[in-house]
Amino acid sequence: MVQIDSPSASKGEGGRYTLSSGTLAAVVLAVCLAQIALSVPSLINGLIQQDLAPSSAQLTWITEAFMLPVAALGLGFGVFGDLFGRKRLLIGGAALIVVGSALAVLVPAEGSSTDTRVTLLILAQVLNGIGAAAIFPTSLAMVAAGTHTTATRARGVAIWATALSVGGFLGPLLAGVAAKIELGWSGNANWRWAFVGVLVIAAVSAALSLARAQNSASPEGRSIDWPGQITAALGLFALMYAVIQGPESGWGSPQIVIAFLVAVVFLVLFVFAESRAAEPLLLLSVFRNRAFAMNSVVTLIGMFAFLVIMYGTSIRLTTIQGFSPLKSSVAYLFFGGIGFVLLPLTSKLLERYNPRWVLFASMILIGASGLWFAGVPTSDRALGAIVGPLILAGVGSALAFASISAVAVNTLPNHLAGMASGVTSTFRDLGFALGPAIAGAVALGRAADDIAGKLAGDPELRNAYEAFQASAANAPADQRPQLEAAVHAVESGPLGANSVPASITLPDGQVMPFNPLKDVAFDALSSSYSLAYLLGGVAALVAAALTLVGARGGMGKTHLDDDPHTLID
Repeated sequence: MVQIDSPSASKGEGGRYTLSSGTLAAVVLAVCLAQIALSVPSLINGLIQQDLAPSSAQLTWITEAFMLPVAALGLGFGVFGDLFGRKRLLIGGAALIVVGSALAVLVPAEGSSTDTRVTLLILAQVLNGIGAAAIFPTSLAMVAAGTHTTATRARGVAIWATALSVGGFLGPLLAGVAAKIELGWSGNANWRWAFVGVLVIAAVSAALSLARAQNSASPEGRSIDWPGQITAALGLFALMYAVIQGPESGWGSPQIVIAFLVAVVFLVLFVFAESRAAEPLLLLSVFRNRAFAMNSVVTLIGMFAFLVIMYGTSIRLTTIQGFSPLKSSVAYLFFGGIGFVLLPLTSKLLERYNPRWVLFASMILIGASGLWFAGVPTSDRALGAIVGPLILAGVGSALAFASISAVAVNTLPNHLAGMASGVTSTFRDLGFALGPAIAGAVALGRAADDIAGKLAGDPELRNAYEAFQASAANAPADQRPQLEAAVHAVESGPLGANSVPASITLPDGQVMPFNPLKDVAFDALSSSYSLAYLLGGVAALVAAALTLVGARGGMGKTHLDDDPHTLID
């Protein structure tokens, strides 16, 4: 039974707790905030690369540091909301994002080492990720707990999913606008303004939740389950560490092998603990529900596919092609803005049709987008060349966010809304985290091999590169720091090699060659990220096939298990 703080204010038909407009507004802003915080770094990667000069692995960690706690802690926060009240987690998550964003703003612009500055930014991203991990499952559980009919459930989930999509657009737009602000920080250091924007939105979200959201909880049959919490978190953390750090350290290196072994051990211990717990973090029996189990697998693969495409587009536009964050944010109008336009249609589709059909169609669209992207060369710098696949990805992701959530919360009873939301958030966010990590590993590994092959096979290029590496030592003292920074960037990996110009203009107007690997790196990255797009497209089509297989014999049935119009608590 769902418990609330002020029953008289929120009981609707049949005396049940219903979702109020104030709670819905708080939920929408909170989930939009979490998605903004997630997507902001994608458009300022190029500025961060030029300002902090991180290695390719460090740049990946700046993004993945957010996704790590989001993927590992989703289940736990689902339980905390059920036990201690979802409003508290909504406020607490936003407050953590305020703290994390403030830390990002305070990253030193200069005077500290690269490692120190990158570490502070990674820590800021971890705090933001913990805040988002509290918001994602909590917000969906609040919607599920307060909706009891096909129409209200479809409308509530569609609005929640639209907020997720819109946040995915507003984050890059915020980053693009912030990059144009010269006040306080200049040049490449003004990426910090993006985190100022996140901080302000987070503060408003916390205030709105405090003032308008109604608290609800479902403590029956739920407990903190510390053995489950600890084993799940450690297992997922170890898995993510191995996947992210593997390309840098080597897949066969002792630390990566140990990380994978730790992940396997703790995830097995998690299953063992949950099978024996009186009030488990995760009821393993929910996976006997075929629709829920298959939806979880499709969520993981489908969201992996979408993030591969989204991440690949971010790297393509900002780091490879060198577009400004504001210009690059136009692409995210399609990724996220389409969800807002499609809100009425999405709601009607979920109300009238089994959401598994909607999910199937969304995976087909995302798969087609990835295959289309793979065929567009990076040398074509016109945004018009990628409008088609952007529209397919935008429509597909809008439908996917809504249908994945609808299947999850419709196939379990309302008192398990927190668990359903936590499981779905965990699989979704694990897919989000694995997407950039695996795509980056595949693409950057392939690009590095291509560059190494060109250097080995072209003595003239190799001699030019060696001369470039030695240029700092032979330069006048006043020019040495800039040259050392440029050499360090090129040596850091394919992205760094592409960020340093092939030629520079001297004070007298003479143009002279500078970075001999610029064009080689550009071509290598163009080819390797096409492979990443292909990976994303194929993964989405696999998810579409699994949707059909998992729903075999049941696609035509109503999507509410107990009644076509009402869900009971």
